[in-house]
Amino acid sequence: MFLRSLCTLLAALCCPRLSAAPEKPNIVFILADDYGTGEVGCYGANNYKTPHIDALAAKGMRFTNFYTAALCGPSRALILTGRYAFRTGATNQDATGRFTPAAEKMMPSMLKPAGYVTSMVGKWGQLPEGPKAFGFDDWLVFKGSGIYWSNSKGEKGISYELNEKTVKLMEDEYMPDLMHTHAVKFIRENKDKPFYLYYSLSGVHGEIVRTPDSKPDSKDLYQDNVAYMDKLVGKITAELERLNLREKTLIVFMGDNGTANGHSKDAKISGRVVDGAKGSMQEGGGLVPFIVSWPGVTAPGKTYSGMTDASDLVPTFTEIAGGKLPEGKKLDGKSFVAQLKGEVAPARQWAFNQLAAKWYVRETGWKMTEMGALYDMSEAPFAEKLVPSDSTNPAAVAARTRLTAALAELNPAGGIKDDGDGTGRHAENKKAKAAKKAAK
Repeated sequence: MFLRSLCTLLAALCCPRLSAAPEKPNIVFILADDYGTGEVGCYGANNYKTPHIDALAAKGMRFTNFYTAALCGPSRALILTGRYAFRTGATNQDATGRFTPAAEKMMPSMLKPAGYVTSMVGKWGQLPEGPKAFGFDDWLVFKGSGIYWSNSKGEKGISYELNEKTVKLMEDEYMPDLMHTHAVKFIRENKDKPFYLYYSLSGVHGEIVRTPDSKPDSKDLYQDNVAYMDKLVGKITAELERLNLREKTLIVFMGDNGTANGHSKDAKISGRVVDGAKGSMQEGGGLVPFIVSWPGVTAPGKTYSGMTDASDLVPTFTEIAGGKLPEGKKLDGKSFVAQLKGEVAPARQWAFNQLAAKWYVRETGWKMTEMGALYDMSEAPFAEKLVPSDSTNPAAVAARTRLTAALAELNPAGGIKDDGDGTGRHAENKKAKAAKKAAK
């Protein structure tokens, strides 16, 4: 008996196992705005220091092939519904405001029946109606992007919505701090029940202005904003620790799309600039930082290179919560809970990305666009090389066959068509532009 107990103890010491996941862990989802991989220290960024975000990665898993739509509205629609844009119609910044709660279900619809209380804090962006209509219990939201100080955009009377009330942003108030205060209040009030916090940061979307920590003579306000956003991430983590909630809270950090054009030249990794930026169909548009820290479940310091995209969040969070996915709707995501737990399980073979009437399917090493163009991605995220259509390279031929079949199965062209000008931004309807042109 003694020998058996000794052997069991030695085995446990030699091969430590992660503890079982909490039955219903809290979920804190932090979404940074216009924030690409080239601005995150743990991704190898040369020009930015992000100690608090890096600490999450050190204690969890960092994803290196995570994709989302290259603009904020379509990206948020994808995150919250788990359905690609050609299914929801959220193909451009205007179109994201057209679908209804009757047509599309968002994350709270899956988590609330499982016992979760839910909050939406921050940028609601181009999404329709409001958080309440899609099932959120609590919210502090603002319209537009890059809201910091009341006069930072030369506007007067900037307001935000706090649950059922419209509140004016006062002159000495800093919106990111108000958001943090509300997020902490929500956590404290619901610390004894499972909660889901969708925390959509204002940073680092332009207009870039001073932060409360900026020195009067600061020469780099963008650097200040990255640092302050990172600080807020650290403050949320510290509050969870103070409340003894960290061990039963899953924290996810993600960028909503790549770095904005005005700053993309500085988004360097190992001295090289990431190819493309926000709004583009290159890597810098849709490849984003994605970090998961789940104490006792996700082994610390791990890197996951499997293909993943933002549609995977709905099935992943729903599985973690013990919820049920909506019936009668085609969901595009695939849960990666098994990968978080370090289990051997089937993974995605490719990720899909769409903006307006452009899209691509991406697998490790290769990418194919809506036009059938095949790219060698062996130098990604710094370059992509067009493969000649008549190439006889066996690897390229095999990749073309696989990705052609993937696009044929998805059939994006058979879904809801984009009605914008092709950029995915706030563009006039094509018919309206044509009518205006004809009237001249």
